[in-house]
Amino acid sequence: MTIEAPDAFSKGRTPTFEESARESLANAQLRRNIGKATQAIRTRRAQAVEELPDWEELRQAGYDLKTRVMRHLDEYLLQLEESVHKAGGHVHWVRDATEANRIIADIAKNHEAKEVVKVKSIATDEIKLNEFLEEEGIKAVETDLAEFIIQLAGEISSHILVPAIHKNRAEIRELFIKKLGAEDLSDEPSDLTNAARLYLREKFLQAKVGISGANFAVAETGTVCVVESEGNGRMCTTLPPVLVMLMGIEKIIPTWQDFEVFMQLLPRSSTAERMNPYTSFWTGVSEGDGPKEFHLVLMDNGRTEILADDIGRQTLNCIRCSACLNVCPVYERTGGHAYNSVYPGPIGAILTPQLVGIGRPGTDSLPYASSLCGACYDVCPVKINIPEVLIHLRGRVVRHRQDGGGLKGKLDPENVAMRTMARTFSDRRLYEAAQKAARISQWPLARSGAIHRLPGKLAGWTEARDLKPIPEQTFREWWKSRNGS
Repeated sequence: MTIEAPDAFSKGRTPTFEESARESLANAQLRRNIGKATQAIRTRRAQAVEELPDWEELRQAGYDLKTRVMRHLDEYLLQLEESVHKAGGHVHWVRDATEANRIIADIAKNHEAKEVVKVKSIATDEIKLNEFLEEEGIKAVETDLAEFIIQLAGEISSHILVPAIHKNRAEIRELFIKKLGAEDLSDEPSDLTNAARLYLREKFLQAKVGISGANFAVAETGTVCVVESEGNGRMCTTLPPVLVMLMGIEKIIPTWQDFEVFMQLLPRSSTAERMNPYTSFWTGVSEGDGPKEFHLVLMDNGRTEILADDIGRQTLNCIRCSACLNVCPVYERTGGHAYNSVYPGPIGAILTPQLVGIGRPGTDSLPYASSLCGACYDVCPVKINIPEVLIHLRGRVVRHRQDGGGLKGKLDPENVAMRTMARTFSDRRLYEAAQKAARISQWPLARSGAIHRLPGKLAGWTEARDLKPIPEQTFREWWKSRNGS
């Protein structure tokens, strides 16, 4: 199965979630792959969380820490910059994807790098760094196994934590035989992993530049942290003589001690482990140990716009654990590609529209890609109230349409209908007149005590449910006949 979906940061027309979901729902193999994987992850996560009697207190601590960071983000960013400089590193401030791509490409060119190795990084996917580097004559090699798989397949990630969750072992085996020339390869995980390891090991040893994202950066010390499960991240951050890290400005934590909260929250929420197999910390440069040159690229790319929204701001608390994806009934059935963004699932449904901006047809549909069941809020380790933000963004989308945005001079039928209903429901005489009119007009539709199908676009409401007809007598009419007044 090959799915090539544009992401939410592309320049062309992005399909709506409804359009993409329809294609995904028709793929039975995709639904089986994702359903099996998400069910297994959330079962293990529940067991890992139950081990901690103070889990809810940890969630609250994570929420409080991230909220404090967002409130004083400017101060912590300046403190981080000073700390990194003291440790011998370089800090670059970038406003958008264009500036970020140019700075990273220039660093690679200055060191005559024709190939760079990369740690799994959603931030680099957000700015389409790999594509930009390729245009500049530089090949970016993904070293995370799942990212490596989808890079070979020419696809985009479908999950924050498990990018290749939509593929099974047989599909990966065929891909490796075709792309790596691996002969006599079985579909056993150990054999597949070894085939990738043999290919990537040479890349690690030859690379002049390593590129990484970051899970956290400590304002107090300038320490950056990468949490991963395979060891490829440690190879990328220690073997190449030059290390470039791209980080969204929201990834800061105030002090080193704050790790005691997040190092318990993140692994249990993401991989259902007590501790990640590989957690790497580094601070600037050290003689004879690790990279000789370290660059920290601090990226805005729409984040300060989110920060200005009192309700939407909590989205920046996200630590990219993917717990919300694994419990979401919508994601489980559609997969990540239906969101047309590098940020899929419930968190993508609130993050992407805010990063890209309200008003784009493809992204405006994302706040509606939810049943509002609240499961995502219940499992979020930093207590992001995703349903609240979804409703808030739906309101912003509606207001944008009311102002004429994206409608190109045309009336929005839904908006007109809602305004008419609001006017009718606010006036007793109009309401009672509407009841009488509806009672008369429903006679062609009501059969056997129910309306089984509404006409036109309203038929969508009755496809899965029957509609009760308006009764012959309203409560007010009954009360008046009973009491004579």
